[in-house]
Amino acid sequence: MTRTKSGFVASLALIAAASAVGWVTGARRGQRTPRRSPRASRPVAEVAAPGEVSESQDPVVRATSPLPILRRQWKAVLRGALKRINDDRLLLVAAGVVFYGLLALFPGITALVSSYALFADGSTINSHLQQLAAVVPAGTYSVIEDQVGRVLANGDTKLGLAFLSSLALALWSANGGLKAVIDALNVVYDENESRGFIKLNAVSLGFTLGGLGAVLSAIGLVVAVPIVLSMIGMAGKGALLIAYGRWPLLALLTLAGLAVLYRHAPDRPSPRWRWVLPGGVFATLTWIAGSALLSYYLGHFADYDATYGSLGAAIGLMVWMWMSAIVVLVGGELNAEIEALAGSGRLRRPGTR
Repeated sequence: MTRTKSGFVASLALIAAASAVGWVTGARRGQRTPRRSPRASRPVAEVAAPGEVSESQDPVVRATSPLPILRRQWKAVLRGALKRINDDRLLLVAAGVVFYGLLALFPGITALVSSYALFADGSTINSHLQQLAAVVPAGTYSVIEDQVGRVLANGDTKLGLAFLSSLALALWSANGGLKAVIDALNVVYDENESRGFIKLNAVSLGFTLGGLGAVLSAIGLVVAVPIVLSMIGMAGKGALLIAYGRWPLLALLTLAGLAVLYRHAPDRPSPRWRWVLPGGVFATLTWIAGSALLSYYLGHFADYDATYGSLGAAIGLMVWMWMSAIVVLVGGELNAEIEALAGSGRLRRPGTR
């Protein structure tokens, strides 16, 4: 009986030891598995219309446009995007983007005001920015307005003479926010950053300068439209046109900026424009609607001043920036899932052939 019990115990010990070895081996193998493998989506052959297949004899059939996938596989796109959002811990990643965005916000305002003051009276920039910043919650815009006032306190002449040095420093500081966005989009598209220091900073500085130029161009339109209308005898229509025309202008600028961002920011071969438009359209419409709803909520329900005191406006601005970052990254997740369903993980990426 004793020998039987001893043999039984020994057998259990051997089984437990073998199970432990197998578990450790499997865990190590799982750690070596590339991050993208668990989420690699099955390429769907049924979405490709006639003529939309690979030229080779490979068994993977690929769509050459995202429209068939969105039309026939929209439920799969939504399910896959939600899984990606959960796997990437997108809310936490967006919060990290907001942190670096706040560090870049004030240098970016300095660069904007410095550039504006070279061509116009700097004291007028606040009124023009207010007309364009309709999506920013009213109470939180005071944070931006205060920073503009501090920069203008140096005087327009000083801003012009110190343009090169102050602008270069401000742009380099603001550059950190764009690098955080690029890093977040690499997470969204399952890419590892392999670009060198010079190339990465050149890309992020290009986006920084592009954003600065877009804002200055929009301000220029706000200034130019009343002048042009007065020249053709429609001076009274300027305010009305700006009040309603700023929304389509804002939507077009946002869509164009997001399309360029999704196409060139991640460290990957650039797809064709059609593959980045679905996420861009979604993010643009959701951002404008979300900003309007958040502004209404902050104006009628939330009282951050009572909770956070003098930091209430800053907290409201952070919440708006967090919402904006989430929307931008979710748009990238939609694009990534559509590309995965098109077979980009098995053969060539969409549009790179």
